[in-house]
Amino acid sequence: MNEAASLADRWRAARPPAAGLHLDSAASSRQSFAAIDAAAQHARHEAEVGAYVAAQAAAPTLDAGRAALAALTGMADADVVYTTGSLNALDLLLGSWPTERRTLACLPGEYGPNLAVMAAHGFDRRLLPTLEDGRLALDDAAFALETDPPDFVHLTPVASHSGVVQPISMVVQLCRDLGLPLVIDAAQALGQVDCAVGADVMYSSSRKWMAGPRGVGFLAIRADLTQRLRPRLPVPTWSEPVSVAQQLEFGEANIAARVGFSVALGEYLAFGPAAVRARLVDVGRISRSTLADVPGWAVVEELEEPSAITTLTPTDGADPQEVRDWLLIERRILCTFAGLPRAPLAMTAPVLRISPHADTTAADLETFAEALIAATAATSA
Repeated sequence: MNEAASLADRWRAARPPAAGLHLDSAASSRQSFAAIDAAAQHARHEAEVGAYVAAQAAAPTLDAGRAALAALTGMADADVVYTTGSLNALDLLLGSWPTERRTLACLPGEYGPNLAVMAAHGFDRRLLPTLEDGRLALDDAAFALETDPPDFVHLTPVASHSGVVQPISMVVQLCRDLGLPLVIDAAQALGQVDCAVGADVMYSSSRKWMAGPRGVGFLAIRADLTQRLRPRLPVPTWSEPVSVAQQLEFGEANIAARVGFSVALGEYLAFGPAAVRARLVDVGRISRSTLADVPGWAVVEELEEPSAITTLTPTDGADPQEVRDWLLIERRILCTFAGLPRAPLAMTAPVLRISPHADTTAADLETFAEALIAATAATSA
């Protein structure tokens, strides 16, 4: 058995069997037995000793999760704050941003809900130049950023509507050369793309490639920038002194979900980040090769794109939402319908997306290809 097959088998054995074919990890991966059991055990502990006592007992596990995130983001000196997910992390960050000018630069393919949060906090948005496939045009971007610098650059290395991977390391170096803070939305990237590249801020959810529970995420901020933030909720005069990071994390929290996330992070590190990423790249390549000749659909990404995401655009009038629903109802195959709100500044038509994880086999992808042909015929009749 080769190394990739062994990793796939171990990843599959670590979690409950899927009730069908799960090709939707960019939306929400399947949790492991260990992550599920850890969250359940914490919930039971809350019932036994009280929620606040249980939270104190879970502190070492949560600190281990923070350490894992600092390693995976390459931000050893960062303050790591648990959040309820990616949008909550962005909302916390922008609501605490220290300058009044409030300008940012981002890609045209920026996630629609992110754009809404940016607008809600009064940020003036500038779009960075891109190539035809949506990838950043690095030289043109360098000129634009140097000519009229924003407060910071916001980069989503892998978008919600496409598996194209942005040149994340080059953007880090560009921003460093220009003295611009770089904020990275790693929701679709962390786990399948190397994110330990030296950003100033990184945030993500737990439920995607890291295979943690829903309702939890993180915000990692370099310590020097944390000290410049101005959290919306000031420290009460009657409170003990707390750090800025503690202010950002203030409020009610699902500690059980955070415990499950911490365990999922530990499992991911135990599997080996480089090995998991290599396996996901391989799965993406197999997906695109298998789907390249399916009638009525065109694969968006290049064959060798280093991503497990494959996006399909209809060429003969198929409705991606109807096809997605048919696949789920008739064949128990789970994938994603991506409508225009996912990237309203870039998308011109809806697409279908699959995002298999490390345990997906070539046979699974053949099954999907055959089902896609059937779904296209059934929904177009």
